Amino acid sequence: MIEQEQNKVAMVIVAHPDDAEFGAAGTVAAWIKEGWDVYYVICTDAAGGGPDDAMDVGHEARLVISNIRKSEQRAACAVLGVKDVIFLDYHDGQLQPTLELRRDLVRVLRQYKPFRVLCQSPERTWTPVYAIGRYHPDHLAAGQAAIAAIYPASQNGWDFPDLLKEDLLPHKVREVYFMGAPNPNYAVDITEQWDLKVAALRAHESQLAERFPELEGFISTRSAECGAKYGMALAEEFHRAENR
Repeated sequence: MIEQEQNKVAMVIVAHPDDAEFGAAGTVAAWIKEGWDVYYVICTDAAGGGPDDAMDVGHEARLVISNIRKSEQRAACAVLGVKDVIFLDYHDGQLQPTLELRRDLVRVLRQYKPFRVLCQSPERTWTPVYAIGRYHPDHLAAGQAAIAAIYPASQNGWDFPDLLKEDLLPHKVREVYFMGAPNPNYAVDITEQWDLKVAALRAHESQLAERFPELEGFISTRSAECGAKYGMALAEEFHRAENR
């Protein structure tokens, strides 16, 4: 039987550590303040986050990077009050929207039973204000896999019947929020959560420390521009869809 009542559980599904903080940390903090339990699912092992010009990119070096970035993601989650972070450990830089990834996402959806899911958009948008990082193939793959897992697989017992043998019954996600979508239709006021968003981003020191002042200015400007469209001081914007 699919749950029909709202349970205040939200899940954030992204490709890498820091993806959620860039696009949705203020929203996550706002939801937690409202009493929601929030869980993160990171699809990759985060092992590809070293310097672009690095020459040592072997197994040991990748393991070091992976451990650093996972630690930083846990620290960011602690800042925001996220209940837990789950790493699926697919190869960073090589993520594909495979049936295996879809099954793993269906598994966590049925385990945690979120009412709402926030994920990356599986589509590009060519609006000039968006940085090219939006189009990282891992981001697009994570978004595609997430929406395929949400609908119809998570709510359909005929998809991945092996999960029924694990007592993971169908679960229907009711709300989906897409970051970086071509046609945003919803905003969350993050004015009161701005300091938490900045602190959560700062936790990703290995990726952001050298350019943080410039980056903070860019994100502040972007959040103010977004907020102005909705009569808010600072906002994060999404395409929100319901699953009735």
